[in-house]
Amino acid sequence: MTTHAPIARRPLTRLLDPRSVAVIGASDNPARIGGRPLHYLLNGRFEGEVHAVNANRSTVQGVTAYPSILEVPGEVDAVIVAVPAHSVVQTITECAEKGVGAAVIFSSGFAEQDEQGAAWQAELTAISARTGIRLLGPNCLGAFNARTDWLATFSTSVEQYPVQPGPIAIASQSGAFGSHLYTVAAKRGVRCTYWVTTGNESDIEISECIAWYADAPDVGVIAVYAEGVRNGPGLRDALERAYAANKPVIFQKVGRSGAGAEAAASHTASLAGADAVYDALFRQYGVCRVDSIEELLDIALACQSGAMPRGNKLGIMTISGGAGVQMADTAEACGLDVAPMPADQQAYLKELIPFAGVRNPVDITAQALNDMSLIGKFMRSMMDEGGYDAVVAFFTVVAGSRMISEKLIETLRDIREKYAHAPMVLSIVAPDDVVRAYEEAGYTILEDPARAVRAAAAMAHFGTSFERGAGAAPPSLPPAAMGVPDRTVDEDEARRILASAGVPMAASRLATTPGEAAEAWSAIGGPVAMKIVSPDILHKTEIGAVRLDVNSAAEAAQAHSEIMAAARHHYPDARITGVILSEMVTGGVETVLGVISDPVFGPAVMFGLGGVFVEVLGDVTFRIAPFGIDEAHRMIREIRGIRMLEGVRGQPACDIDALARALVNLSVFAAANAGRFSSIDINPCIVLPEGQGVAGVDALIVPS
Repeated sequence: MTTHAPIARRPLTRLLDPRSVAVIGASDNPARIGGRPLHYLLNGRFEGEVHAVNANRSTVQGVTAYPSILEVPGEVDAVIVAVPAHSVVQTITECAEKGVGAAVIFSSGFAEQDEQGAAWQAELTAISARTGIRLLGPNCLGAFNARTDWLATFSTSVEQYPVQPGPIAIASQSGAFGSHLYTVAAKRGVRCTYWVTTGNESDIEISECIAWYADAPDVGVIAVYAEGVRNGPGLRDALERAYAANKPVIFQKVGRSGAGAEAAASHTASLAGADAVYDALFRQYGVCRVDSIEELLDIALACQSGAMPRGNKLGIMTISGGAGVQMADTAEACGLDVAPMPADQQAYLKELIPFAGVRNPVDITAQALNDMSLIGKFMRSMMDEGGYDAVVAFFTVVAGSRMISEKLIETLRDIREKYAHAPMVLSIVAPDDVVRAYEEAGYTILEDPARAVRAAAAMAHFGTSFERGAGAAPPSLPPAAMGVPDRTVDEDEARRILASAGVPMAASRLATTPGEAAEAWSAIGGPVAMKIVSPDILHKTEIGAVRLDVNSAAEAAQAHSEIMAAARHHYPDARITGVILSEMVTGGVETVLGVISDPVFGPAVMFGLGGVFVEVLGDVTFRIAPFGIDEAHRMIREIRGIRMLEGVRGQPACDIDALARALVNLSVFAAANAGRFSSIDINPCIVLPEGQGVAGVDALIVPS
C-alpha cells in the first residue's frame, strides 16, 4: 500500500531497448573510447541499425560515417556520445532536434571537474527537460541489455565475460565500480540482463533505474551501488515499486562515515544524506544493505535460485562439528532461529548414525557420504519434521568430487523440488563445472560456511519482508490539526500544535500571573512541573526557571513569581510568554520521539528510549514519514531496549499500541509540514502502562 503520491517518470525504453542507434564521435580504432562500442555493436548479436557519426571520415570500421546526427537517415532511438566536453551540449541539441530518444554520454569534464563543467551539465539537464530526450551521464561508462546485445559501453568487461541474460539487473552511479561489479558477478556465475551506470546524473538518476527494473518483467533481482542520492522521494517510490513486485533489492550504499560522505559528494556532485536515514528507508522496504561486493554477489547468487522462505528458522547440516559451531554463531548473529530438532526426530537420527550430532547443527560426519541415502534421510527429517525454512550444509571438498556431486544431487532431488521456496545453501569447494551442476539443480554454492549462512539470512529477510506486506497506510491528518508557523514557537504553542495532530501531551496550562498559576494547579489537580516559557531562554534549569513537584495552589503562585523574577534577572530582554504548569507524569517508561528534516528524504521520524539509552547508547531508530501503524510497531521493536517497554523485573508492560499511534500521527504531521521545520522533539514522552496511553512532557519545534 502506497504511503505517498506515485511519481510520474519518463520511460527508459529507448535507452535500454533501442532498435536504431548511432555512435557520435565514432573511431576507426576499436581500442578507443569512441571505437569500442561501435566494434561491439557491429560484431555482436545486436540486430538493430547501427550508424556512425564522424565529421572527419567517410567510413568508420567499415560502415558509412555521417558528419552529424542530423544527416543520419531515418529514426534513431539512442546515441552514444564520445566527443570532448565542450562539444556535448551542441551534440545533444542536435540529437533532440533529430528526435533521438536517449543519449549515453561517455564524455567527462562536467560537474565533477569545475564551474564551467557544471554549467554545461546544467544546460544538458535543461535540454532534457525541455525536449524529452533521456540522458545517461555525462561521465558514465554506459549501459547494456544482454537480451538484445545492446552494448552501449566502452568497458572491456563485456569482452572478458560476454553478457548473458539472467534475473539480475545492476544500477551503479560509479562507472568503474559498476564495471568491476559486473566483471566479478559474471565470473561468479551471476547472470545479468541489464547494467546501467549513471555517472553525473544530469537527467537519469539511480532511482529511475531501480523503478524501471521494478516494472521490467525480465528482472527478478535488483543490485545497486550508490554514493549519494539526489532524489530522495524518487528513491523511496522506486523501492516501494520493487517491494510491491516482490523483487529483492541488494543495495551497497557507501558513505557511512563522515569522510566517506564527503568523498562521495565531491565525486558525484550529490548529497550523501544522513546514513541512519538510508538505513530507515531500507528497513521500510525490505532492502538488504551490504558493505562489500562479496556480500552483494553472495546474495545475488542465492537470489538466482528464487527460493524465498516465509520464516527465519534455519537448519544446519555439517560433516564437521567445528564448522557447525561457527555456522550456528553466524546464524544467531544474523537473527536466525537455530531451533533444535524435535526430540523424536533426534532419536530417529541417532538410530541412523549413532555417533551423529542430532540437535541442530546436525553433524552427520563425513561417514554419511559413504551412504548417500543417509544424507537424504537426514535432510528429509529436517525439512519434513524439523520444519526449517532454510538449510545450510557444510560438505567442503568432499562434495566437490564429480562422482559424489552427481549422487548427492540425485539423492536430494525430490526434497529440493518439494521445498522449492526453501533456500538450500551448500558450503562446497569444487571445480566450476561441478558448481554449475549444483546451481542448475537449485542450490547456492559458497565456499565459506559463514558466508553461506549470511546468504541464507538475506533470503529469509526478503521472504519474510515480502510475506508481511506493506501494512496499513498512514491515516489522514486530523482536520483540526494546526500547522507549523514560520516563526519561533515556544513550548506551550509546540504542545498545542502537536496535540492537535494527535500526539498526546501531558495536561498543562499557561499562566501569566501568580493567580492564574494557582488556578491552573487546581485545574490539573495534582503535583505539577513549572517552567518559564520563552523562545529566548534555552537553558531554564541553570537560571532557576524550573520547579518540580509543586503540590498546592499556593506553592504554584509563589513558584510563578520566583520563576518570572529569575528569568527577568538573567535575561532582561527575553520575550516571555509566561510559566507553563504540567502534570507530573509517573509510572511509565521514558522515551524520545522526534523528527529531523533530512536534506535528501525530507522528514524522518526518530524513536528511542530516553535517558542513558539515547544519550550514551544512541539506541534509536528512524523511519521516513509518513508511515502506518504496522511500520510503527516494527520501528518500536527494533530498539535494543524493547524489553523495558514489554515489562521487566515485575514492572507492567507499557501501552505500546498508544506509542505506535503517537508515532504514526507524528509522521503524518511531519509529512504535511515538510519544509516548514528543521526539527521536532518530544523529550521525554512517557509511555504509561497498558491501556493508559502516552504523554509528551516537553516539546520543541524548530522552524526552518
